[in-house]
Formats: sequence, structure tokens, C-alpha cells
Amino acid sequence: MFGLGMQELLVILVIALIVVGPKKLPDIAKSLGRGLAEFKRTADEFQRTMLADVSQETSPRIVSHSPPSKGRAPGIERAEEPVEDAPETLEPGTPVR
Repeated sequence: MFGLGMQELLVILVIALIVVGPKKLPDIAKSLGRGLAEFKRTADEFQRTMLADVSQETSPRIVSHSPPSKGRAPGIERAEEPVEDAPETLEPGTPVR
């Protein structure tokens, strides 16, 4: 515990008892314990939040499978072939050639 041995802790407690007094020492210890517990709770919540943010950033992104645009992939060049008599849109029930 912070590199302190049993003898050092006893000396600190005796000095605290002399300075604060026997009536106030339990109240101070209780307040200190509550403060440390609140600090630990806040630190754990912060750590959970940070880990959740990091896991969201490293998760794979969903890729949309939308139809390809009119552009071509880079590096592929092809001569345009004219299409004759091709309708702009097909009516429902029209057979596709």
C-alpha cells in the first residue's frame, strides 16, 4: 500500500490521533473512505466510457451495397458500344432481351 509498512502506518495513525483527537478521527476516516469510493466509482465509469468509445471506433463499418455509379473503376478503359432501340425504362411485364 503506497510502499508503506505496518510501522509507518501506525506512526501516521498516532500522529493523526494526536492532531485530530479521538472524537473526530472516526468521522474523518469515514469521510475519507467515502471520498475514495466516489473517486474509484468515477474512475471506473470513465474507463468504461473510454473503452466503449475505442471499441466503436475500431469496429468494422457497415458498407452500403448500393448499385454502382455510372463511373468506371480506375484503370479500366473500354470503348462505348452504341445501343440501338434500347428503351430508357422498362414497363412492368416487358420481357428483357
